[in-house]
Amino acid sequence: MQIKTKSGHVLELPSSEEDAQITAAALTDPDNQPLTDEELKQFRRIRGRPQGSGKKEQVTLRLDTDILEQFRATGNGWQTRINDALRDWVKQR
Repeated sequence: MQIKTKSGHVLELPSSEEDAQITAAALTDPDNQPLTDEELKQFRRIRGRPQGSGKKEQVTLRLDTDILEQFRATGNGWQTRINDALRDWVKQR
């Protein structure tokens, strides 16, 4: 059986026999038992951004363009690196 995703990809689903074989093989692995329906219920999707730590404050800060470009060029996490650089500066004072 095939299904088409929203993005247009076609996925081939296993037949009932193949699905039964896969399930039987999974059940024989003592280190990786499939989750029960009750265990699956504990996983809930939470919409939106993750909760912050509550230890940070959002501010508006004007930085020189060249400094900002240098931090952004280092990839994801550049804002954290700016925070770390400021923390190091505070410790040195």
